[in-house]
Amino acid sequence: MSTTLTIRIDEQTKKKLDHLAAATARSKSYLVSSAIKGFVEVNEWQIQAIKGAVKKADRPDAKFIDHEEVAAWLDSWGAKNKKKPPR
Repeated sequence: MSTTLTIRIDEQTKKKLDHLAAATARSKSYLVSSAIKGFVEVNEWQIQAIKGAVKKADRPDAKFIDHEEVAAWLDSWGAKNKKKPPR
């Protein structure tokens, strides 16, 4: 089941969408719907992951690693004496 959604886009984007639809033999509606679906899925996942991480960080037993320790570890990647990950 689907529903109708009206949006406003700038003229240049509409022209690009017209060309893309013609080049792919897909309707503009299909392309826009696919793009919105992908955008929503990615952002929904990210928001849920962020909320989960904040909830975990807000717990009284939460443990953190200093930024400087993580940065030093990342800076050692590719070096002869690569550091072990901070704990």
